[in-house]
Amino acid sequence: MNYSNILFEQKNHVGILIINRPDKLNALNDKTLDELHDCFSSINNDKDIYVVIITGSGEKAFVAGADISELNKLDKDSAKKFSEKGQSIFYSIENLGKPVIAAVNGFALGGGCELALACHIRYASDKAKFGQPEVNLGIIPGYGGTQRLTRLINPGRSAEMILSADIIDANEAYRIGLVSKVFPADELMNKAIELAEKISSKGQIAISLALKSVISTEELTDTEGQKLESDMFAYCCGTEDFKEGTSAFLEKRKPNFKNS
Repeated sequence: MNYSNILFEQKNHVGILIINRPDKLNALNDKTLDELHDCFSSINNDKDIYVVIITGSGEKAFVAGADISELNKLDKDSAKKFSEKGQSIFYSIENLGKPVIAAVNGFALGGGCELALACHIRYASDKAKFGQPEVNLGIIPGYGGTQRLTRLINPGRSAEMILSADIIDANEAYRIGLVSKVFPADELMNKAIELAEKISSKGQIAISLALKSVISTEELTDTEGQKLESDMFAYCCGTEDFKEGTSAFLEKRKPNFKNS
């Protein structure tokens, strides 16, 4: 698929996906969603990509929300399909089986905040802004925001953000646990790539299963989650990577993982 609204490049084992509509503050329209779906389907099937970074083009926005010109045309029936499509794509990102890092370089509002929430790790520029301002338009978040935001921070703080439609800055996002770290704007991508490369250097079977175990906390009871963790731990111990990793530690050398 030829992309017109996103850019994608690969550096070693790291895929970098850029939402590329800077004149529209990288707003998510239907075509952009289709391109995101296609790109992540390709990433899912590419064994040479271990980690993905998502960011926005330009200096102003990560993703400033949905495209209001398309949103304005929705009725009750088409809105249901609109929401379900976005939820499905963001679910596929969250459940990719590979770590996805959001490098939030500017406005992450509405659908943009929801896209960041679907990623596993969020790094922010000191110029980043976050918010779920949908109630200003007479609607609510429709791409999973009410669910992921509430699980990530807490119900009261999530309700305050969504019901007030207030926009918060990067430092406040860090304070409430919405992002992991905040960096000067000119350092953001280098820091995201640095993290991605660090993750890429590990045994990828362990990375994938650790990620699966972490994500499972949203759906499983503590007992079920610990059973899954035990199963995943046991699986890792049957791999060549486990033998290599432990041998390398004992021999005081760098491991050479084969992801097998």
